[in-house]
Amino acid sequence: MKNIFDNIDAMQMHMQPVNINGLRGRMLKIPATKPKKQDREILMIYGHHASLERVYGLAEDIAQYGNVTVPDLPGFGGMDSFYTIGYKPTLDNLADYLATFVKLRYRGKKLTIMGMSLGFVIATRMLQRYPELVKKVELLISLVGFARHDDFVMSGPKKRSFKLLTNIFKRRLAAAGFYNIALHPTAIRLFYGRTSNAKTKLQHLEKKEQRQMMEFEVILWRDNDVRTYMETSLIMLTLDNCQIQIKLPVHHISVDDDQFFDNNTVEQHMRIIYTDFTNHTAILPNHAPSIIADKSASEPFVPKSIRKLLSSIGPAKASKQ
Repeated sequence: MKNIFDNIDAMQMHMQPVNINGLRGRMLKIPATKPKKQDREILMIYGHHASLERVYGLAEDIAQYGNVTVPDLPGFGGMDSFYTIGYKPTLDNLADYLATFVKLRYRGKKLTIMGMSLGFVIATRMLQRYPELVKKVELLISLVGFARHDDFVMSGPKKRSFKLLTNIFKRRLAAAGFYNIALHPTAIRLFYGRTSNAKTKLQHLEKKEQRQMMEFEVILWRDNDVRTYMETSLIMLTLDNCQIQIKLPVHHISVDDDQFFDNNTVEQHMRIIYTDFTNHTAILPNHAPSIIADKSASEPFVPKSIRKLLSSIGPAKASKQ
């Protein structure tokens, strides 16, 4: 795996500022690497506990199929949170933010949407709230996305415990204490690697890669707004996106050994929302790579069947939106 921090330096050439409704952040904008794909537009939305740095390798890989844009989400990756402008990071507000980005960025253009985990949840809610945007979407891809809270493989007691903790730490004072104590860099280095989630991320890496990963986790935890992290965790644990249908087919990338989701339940719920569902299996040891640092790390996450779809879509056609 390429050195993560070398990659962070390399990605600066593709970074641009974003300022929407007073929320300041960044976006990755990587032009298509193949001349025949320069008219294609691909919007990628990262997931929970994420940043542009975390998914850069995936965006770099997908750029062979079109121009790739990855915006920060409010409260993640160092972007201003909704709290800074007097709003809460509800799913509807996140969907409204994404819709505004799409309308500004893709005026008169069609696009492919690739949403990862929570990013797919936000994209789904956006299409439900703004049905006029559906006709702009030529291809919709879920990267280990989900649709309802019971898609999670989690016992009732564990789910209740998580709900209790997120309800506590989404509050201002508790979040400040959590950030300054539990998320102090020394505390992260000492204790995070012992958690079950971290062990899953680190177990297939060599020692040098584990050290790099831990240092990146320090940055990631410190950059993400604690209250937004907790509020969006609660959103996922109570989610129900199955109330409004969307007139689009969805192509879903699943992982057989996904530690978070039951793939059969995910499919059932997505079939309720979308007009058709096609599953594509990625050969990975867990839910998703913790850091997609380069193209080689991205390759197993994007099955050949998805790459064939991305290759077959023609130039983006004009849209009235």
